[in-house]
Amino acid sequence: MVQTPSMPAKRKPRKPSIAQQSASEPIPRLFNREVSWLEFDRRVLEEAMVEDLPVLERLKFLSIFSSNLDEFFMIRVSGVKEQVEEGVGELSPDGLSPGEQLRQIRDRLRPMLRKQADYLANVVFPELQKAGITVEAYKFLNAKERKKLDKYFRDNIFPILTPQSVDSSHPFPYISNLSLNLGLFIEPNRTVTQKNLKHLFRQKRFARIKLPPTVPRLIPIDGKRFALLEEVIAANAHHLFPNMNVSEGFLFRVTRDADIEIREDEAGDLMRTLETELQRRRFRFPVRLEVDGAMPDKMLKLLGTGIGLTDEDIYKIDGFVDISDLMQLYSLDQPALKDKPIPLVHPAALLEKKNIFETLKKQDVLLHHPYTAFSAVTDFIAQAAEDPRVQAIKICLYRTGKDSPVVRSLIRASQMGKQVTALVELKARFDEENNIEWARRLENEGVHVVYGISSLKTHSKVLLVIRREGDRLARYVHIATGNYNPITARQYTDIGLLTADEAIGDDATSLFNFLTGYSQQTEYERLIVAPVNLRERLIELIRRESENAGAGKPAKIIVKTNSLTDTDLIEELYAASAVGVEIELIIRGVCALRPGVVGLSENIRVRSVVGRFLEHSRIFYFANSDEGEEIYFGSADWMQRNLDRRVEVVAPILDLEIRDYLRDEVLGSYLRDTVNARILKPDGTYQKVPNGSTPFDAQLYFVGTDIVS
Repeated sequence: MVQTPSMPAKRKPRKPSIAQQSASEPIPRLFNREVSWLEFDRRVLEEAMVEDLPVLERLKFLSIFSSNLDEFFMIRVSGVKEQVEEGVGELSPDGLSPGEQLRQIRDRLRPMLRKQADYLANVVFPELQKAGITVEAYKFLNAKERKKLDKYFRDNIFPILTPQSVDSSHPFPYISNLSLNLGLFIEPNRTVTQKNLKHLFRQKRFARIKLPPTVPRLIPIDGKRFALLEEVIAANAHHLFPNMNVSEGFLFRVTRDADIEIREDEAGDLMRTLETELQRRRFRFPVRLEVDGAMPDKMLKLLGTGIGLTDEDIYKIDGFVDISDLMQLYSLDQPALKDKPIPLVHPAALLEKKNIFETLKKQDVLLHHPYTAFSAVTDFIAQAAEDPRVQAIKICLYRTGKDSPVVRSLIRASQMGKQVTALVELKARFDEENNIEWARRLENEGVHVVYGISSLKTHSKVLLVIRREGDRLARYVHIATGNYNPITARQYTDIGLLTADEAIGDDATSLFNFLTGYSQQTEYERLIVAPVNLRERLIELIRRESENAGAGKPAKIIVKTNSLTDTDLIEELYAASAVGVEIELIIRGVCALRPGVVGLSENIRVRSVVGRFLEHSRIFYFANSDEGEEIYFGSADWMQRNLDRRVEVVAPILDLEIRDYLRDEVLGSYLRDTVNARILKPDGTYQKVPNGSTPFDAQLYFVGTDIVS
């Protein structure tokens, strides 16, 4: 029925708010994990729209939003789709079936994609144009410029391309994961087709051209002006199909399942098995099809059928497909269009003495990245490699990056005759190939390489250095929330600690024996280790605060972590809230806990901080009114996988000055943030914190400041 101006629209009955819901309609105790992930992506998208942000930084956030969605579909959506296809009837912890989860994902995501495309077209591109940076349509270029691009096509693109057509003898081609493809129709030009070939070209058919990943998506025209690779290929498609009529080309992109599961108990050679699985990952089932919004229905239907996806899984993009490729513009030398580089601080204690070991004998040293230069870590490893007294170095490597100075130092240490052990986590998602390469290189250089414990990912960030000092062996330890990766150390906020504490050194030794020798180590004096005792210890710490609150004593918990989805810990926090424990949660990403609900979580507040740097540090504060405050930090998020299926290490902060710094300066700053923080409401939405008269940016607060050491 068509609605006319004289016919008022029917109003849908409003869903009651959480406060209005009756006892007969129980409030869901949890938020859906997948929906919460999307809400984090929404906050990333909102960062791109901050008005005073330099335009290339806005582009960066648009790109991050797209990259996050790629991972979301490859890992999370693929898992939910698999449940649907297998007929899994089990509901998620929040009470949704797999089909309902997929519907909610689609309903929330499509408006976000339109918002992203509109902002890119109507704000970011015009701002870039003001700075002389343009991405221009091939058809609007002058003849000289088109001729230049055509020559570039013949010299650099044409020999690489392999067009594939579809007919009875040529089945629909396999479309690899995340590849960009040009779809078009071809048909014979009957005026020129040779007689002896006419029987081959009797009707219109679909053809696919894969954009070569080795060629930049943005092709320079001159200066800061660029043309699109797909438009240059489309304009020259007649070279690929001589004597054929070629239709307009339309971009499309397929996302496939990329979650690798390995039965390590059945894998005789983990590295070889993983390499095989990485090859298979290219051929996993499809979960999403992105297409140019102008693609004709006939082509859209053909693609959906050929790839094996329904309309529900097809996302029409009215604008630029695969915005991540625009990060090529970020590499331009345009400092005025980017954030100013932050000045890096080197801990004063490490500058006073050239010998790091002498410093650590006297005090612990806190590292707060990216504000603390990561060279504090790489210098420590390099000095250990050269020091003749150092006998052994042991390290957990999860993500190291390319051309890693950490790996170079480990190789140097091995060459110097030291015993070097590197636990390389081959299963680090999307870094598998890089880690396989490093593992082989380390092994070839005499480093003892191990791959951890069967069925567990080793996610801990621990470095142990053993040094001969007189008639004893001293142990020096670095424990961190972030990886041994100098690149991400400039982009993520992380906490690290250098210490010579003997008990931590003993525990680190036991940890590596557990990891490399499969020992049944269950007792640690200082460290808390998953899956050995981290879950139990966190529950004890939460319950202790509950007992204190029940006894009328001050009780408070502050947790800063990336994700909170473990239902057992959430229920413990609910129970603590019910007896009056004040709980502040700083959860960057996925949060399944529902805060601020009367009778359930009214003493719990949740905020997310999304800003220039990716919040990555995990810090846990407990008031512990009887014996004094305790602060822990480490590699573990509060998720079931981290507590039960990964090796994680959490350590206490023993130095009182460092403890005060983390409580007041670090955690305190995030709780005061009015620029990057958003508050999670009981209905699942996030609201910006009012700026007030004096806006406070927790991330910028640390720029250029001296870190306690």
